[in-house]
Amino acid sequence: MTYFVTTSDGTDIAYDCTGDGPPVVLIHGFGANRKITWGNTGWYQTIARAGRKLIAIDCRGHGESDKPHAPADYAEGRMATDIIAVLAALEIPETDLVGYSMGGQLALRLMFDAPGRVRRAVLGGIGENYFRMSKESVETIARGLAAKDASTVTDPLAREFRLFCEKAGDDLLAMAACMRRPRRNLSAEELRALPQKTLVVCGDEDAMAGSPEPLAKNIGAGEMLIIPKRNHHSTVGDRTFKDAAMAFLAS
Repeated sequence: MTYFVTTSDGTDIAYDCTGDGPPVVLIHGFGANRKITWGNTGWYQTIARAGRKLIAIDCRGHGESDKPHAPADYAEGRMATDIIAVLAALEIPETDLVGYSMGGQLALRLMFDAPGRVRRAVLGGIGENYFRMSKESVETIARGLAAKDASTVTDPLAREFRLFCEKAGDDLLAMAACMRRPRRNLSAEELRALPQKTLVVCGDEDAMAGSPEPLAKNIGAGEMLIIPKRNHHSTVGDRTFKDAAMAFLAS
């Protein structure tokens, strides 16, 4: 059963909530949704076997959630507030987080904006490139997503994003708006001040995220894990990642 919560700006956010025990919120990556990132990769079963309550959210613009077309509607602070709205609806004061790629960025923002809401966090598919966001690259990807004809998208990275979003059945104009969202990376000082114990995980072939070490070193209570022979897309379903994440959250 899909549940919905309406946020303060009138956006409906879809989510799954199953099981009992200490809660774990799952936040998917850009262009994906709760089913693609978590359901199709065995995370629902992993969470259930660990005796935890699962809350898997469709970020705004994705899956079954509402899909506005204005970049301002995807400001990272606002997207983090969507997660708080789900927690409030479920009367959950504090939770563990597992975020992947964009979901890792949103997890960091939530950890910073509402530190009392997050006990521990696992950030997958996000690494040293968190510090290297290129506005030019972001705009190239956004133009590729918004293009009327996919054959006109020649930039390799933009084409990769376009094909992924098409395969996921996304609203491409919503995806372009989300790509152009107002965002601000946390500074090294802000990362060091985060109180939550955090595990940063990347595949050793993940060129999109880069090495997890620089990010983990900058987080005050950060640890890192590299998954061998995995790239940005294959890491999320890897058994080593799942086992390490659940062990970390249980410790």
